Amino acid sequence: MQQEDLPPDRRLKVALIYSYGANEASDDGILDDEAFDTDALGADSRQFLEDAIQDYNDLFATSYDTSADKFQNYYKDLSQRLKNREVDLVIVVNMFLTGFDATTLNTLFVDKNLKAHGLIQAYSRTNRILNSVKTYGNIVAFRNLEDETNAALELFGNRDARGVVLLKPYAEYYGQYAAKVEELLSGFPLGSPIVGEAAQKEFIALFGQILRLENILASFDDFRGAELLTARQGQDYRSRYLDLHAEFRRGSEAEKESINDDVVFEIELIKQVEINVDYILLLVERYRDKHGDGEDKEIKAEISRAVDASPTLRNKRDLIEAFVDAVSLDGAVDDQWQGFVAARREAELGEIIAEEGLREAATHEFVEAAFRDGALRTSGTAITKVLPPVSRFAAKGGHGERKQRVIEKLGAFFERFLGLTMGEER
Repeated sequence: MQQEDLPPDRRLKVALIYSYGANEASDDGILDDEAFDTDALGADSRQFLEDAIQDYNDLFATSYDTSADKFQNYYKDLSQRLKNREVDLVIVVNMFLTGFDATTLNTLFVDKNLKAHGLIQAYSRTNRILNSVKTYGNIVAFRNLEDETNAALELFGNRDARGVVLLKPYAEYYGQYAAKVEELLSGFPLGSPIVGEAAQKEFIALFGQILRLENILASFDDFRGAELLTARQGQDYRSRYLDLHAEFRRGSEAEKESINDDVVFEIELIKQVEINVDYILLLVERYRDKHGDGEDKEIKAEISRAVDASPTLRNKRDLIEAFVDAVSLDGAVDDQWQGFVAARREAELGEIIAEEGLREAATHEFVEAAFRDGALRTSGTAITKVLPPVSRFAAKGGHGERKQRVIEKLGAFFERFLGLTMGEER
């Protein structure tokens, strides 16, 4: 009923899967092997499963049911969609355990007595490390499993593992966070430059610790509204952090979180609070509505701060600022933005084509495929179709150098415009 009260775009995508062996297993804490036997299900259980799969079919335009082959295909399709984050919540009974691995899973809700290898097996589904944002999984247990968890860790790990996997109390993390924020505000006040490499490294390490603590504290409901940095302070510190990231990696070939042994940037954690284009366009609309009354200057400054604090919008700053200056009082801001981006994208791609003498039609086809797929394919024959014919008298190595140069230019172009228009994956 709660789902029905929500607009369609905000409803959770929920799936369900079970089979006879799993559903009828005894509640002894030991998980049975996965089974795909649906023929032995009772009439009510099988009909309920049929109804759940039909909801799934309606959602994803598939045609699965509880018959033997189609049920196994349903299992495979659901597991893949779960890995791709196309499903928000999956209700299972002893399924998706052995052989299933999805690092994007972040929370497991448990309403079953578990112990020994069954407990470890179940917990392992969500405890895969994905990146610096997801360094652990969340286990929400509706039964008291602390003793069973520690016993399983002793059995399959070591005696020192007792309590290690459980989060510490909120107050302990928050105390560390408060101390680090106080150190940040007193040691690196906003408006004062950070002079010298030693001070810069100290700031990088300190702000990284704060980002990691905020990432842990976000797991606690108590942290909502208890942040010690205002939204503006957070943006300004992230902007400074990203400035140093750009400075330290200048001259390197790729964007790396670890610049060297003693300078590590938590870029994934910065992206966790990413500013998106929709938010920027809301600010632009406010700027347009307030144009000329004095408040518009502060809104324009807010737009600049938000862009500077965003890892993915920084290289689009000139585009955004040019749009702010050009936005018309008439017409929807979204529509104007789409037209502005399309025109700039066409113009900048035309410059690359002219500079490198690329095949125009093939280049447009190559680029459109990249924006459609969300990735620039630089291997295979697609990129070679873009390049102009090479003379047999060309200097040795000239073709390879041009190919690499074109890949770099098209890669920069792709990153610059990716995610700015509707229908693209970021």
